[in-house]
Amino acid sequence: MTTMGSMQRQAAIEQLAHPHSPAKDKMPEVKLQKAMWWPTVEDIATRAPLPPGYHYRYLDRQQIPTLIATLRTWYPGIAVGNASCHLRESFYADKVCLDGELDRDFLVITFMQDDELAGVFSVERDADSQVLYGRIGAIAPEHRGSRLSRNILLLEEALGRAMGMGMGMVYGLGTLKHPYMQATFERMGWTLIGITPRFDQEVVEPGIVKRVYEAVYAKVLVPEALLHPRAQDLTPGVKALFDVLFPGQCLE
Repeated sequence: MTTMGSMQRQAAIEQLAHPHSPAKDKMPEVKLQKAMWWPTVEDIATRAPLPPGYHYRYLDRQQIPTLIATLRTWYPGIAVGNASCHLRESFYADKVCLDGELDRDFLVITFMQDDELAGVFSVERDADSQVLYGRIGAIAPEHRGSRLSRNILLLEEALGRAMGMGMGMVYGLGTLKHPYMQATFERMGWTLIGITPRFDQEVVEPGIVKRVYEAVYAKVLVPEALLHPRAQDLTPGVKALFDVLFPGQCLE
């Protein structure tokens, strides 16, 4: 007769003999909770209202060719580098939420004035770390006096809160070619946490591509949830930078 004790011993022996057995080593899959799905366009319109005369629209397949052509005109410098994926139709077809499907990790939101494209914001979700990364924000030159750039950041914050990402953060990069987006980040209460050297590349003039510096800005949506580091666990260099970026938050 096989007893429960002998069965348990046999299972333990088998696990020791085959420690990496797929059947026993496989971690259970965790399904994406509905709270982590992208909210509806109606929800974000309430959370991050646009100036009068404008409205949001989630990208659909019919808009893709127009958006790509428009981005080439607005920002020819993104023909290379991190944002260049936004100039490829395959990027949208393979990775971006389209036609009401809100379960992919990239969302592209257009800013519209009637049927005219006035701006666009692209954001990437890291569901595991519960963080949003603003990939690209662009406003049409003729609409840049309408304060639409602030809605890029309002949108990213609103998306994070709507998706239950209050325990994480939102972040984005600002070009050093001009101060306008840097100023918008700072007016909206985002923190400059560093400057990346050679992270990305841009077309600086026809036929010439160079690596560039970019400013990294972040906003923690629920600051009290942070685990503060201890001074003894930081090198002098890290401690000095931490005190500059987050004064008074290191545990002595």
